[in-house]
Amino acid sequence: MWRGCRRLLPGRSLQAPLPRPPPVAGRSGPPGPSGGRTYAPPAERKRFYQNVSISQGEGGFEINLDHRKLKTPQAKLFTVPSEALAIAVATEWDSQKDTIKFYTMHLTTLCNTALDNPTQRNKTQLIRAAVKFLETDTVCYRVEEPAALAELQKNEWDPVVAWAEKRYNVAIGSSTSILGPNIPASTKETFVSHLASYNMWALQGIEYVITQLKSLILSMSLIDRHITVEKAVLLSRLEEEYQIQRWGSVEWAHDYDLCELRARAAAGTLFVHLCSESSTVKHKLLQD
Repeated sequence: MWRGCRRLLPGRSLQAPLPRPPPVAGRSGPPGPSGGRTYAPPAERKRFYQNVSISQGEGGFEINLDHRKLKTPQAKLFTVPSEALAIAVATEWDSQKDTIKFYTMHLTTLCNTALDNPTQRNKTQLIRAAVKFLETDTVCYRVEEPAALAELQKNEWDPVVAWAEKRYNVAIGSSTSILGPNIPASTKETFVSHLASYNMWALQGIEYVITQLKSLILSMSLIDRHITVEKAVLLSRLEEEYQIQRWGSVEWAHDYDLCELRARAAAGTLFVHLCSESSTVKHKLLQD
């Protein structure tokens, strides 16, 4: 994986600032649980650089495109807290071909959101928004009919709800009512306390995963490594997959949506872990 990324070593190509990709006026990304939005990158533009590298600055690790430093849409220096995250972002830029497809660069977008904080929310607001999603959590809303779908939801969703209840020592439950389940206040406060252990960067990633899966429970199961990305996405699309099995799928469209959702959920989860752990990559691994 790293064989083609030797030029990403720190200390190389450390000159001059990079002109930031222009912000897109009037555009924003998918809404978060509280209505907050992330940046929506422009569709694509011609690749204007040859080499990608990382370097360590006073505020963290920086990304260099040729001899210019990457900046955010608000013209802030693009600086990330860990070397591993810097390498992951640099790899996104390095993997672009003749054109830069910004919509494929989920880690870059998440970093821009964390650095610029376009919704101007603080840590408490991010946590409350994430926990509020419990009230409309995908795996808590059940159907009574058709019976086959109700059985499928019970068989597939009950185990992950039971895991979350045991893992966090809370009561969650499920409901077939349009009003949804009655989530105890103590459950919400437990999740508030748990999420408070994450830093602001990681919380941005957690919110991103929640908006993709429409579920705090699936998101925490994924981030806690209880289920895989593929499983989390499948569980979040259970009713849709059920309908596809019955009626078939639209050629290529469903497959595209599935792959895109997997990519976003995986990127968000990776982002959370890279922002939660203090890690330094051994340079010799990049030279093998």
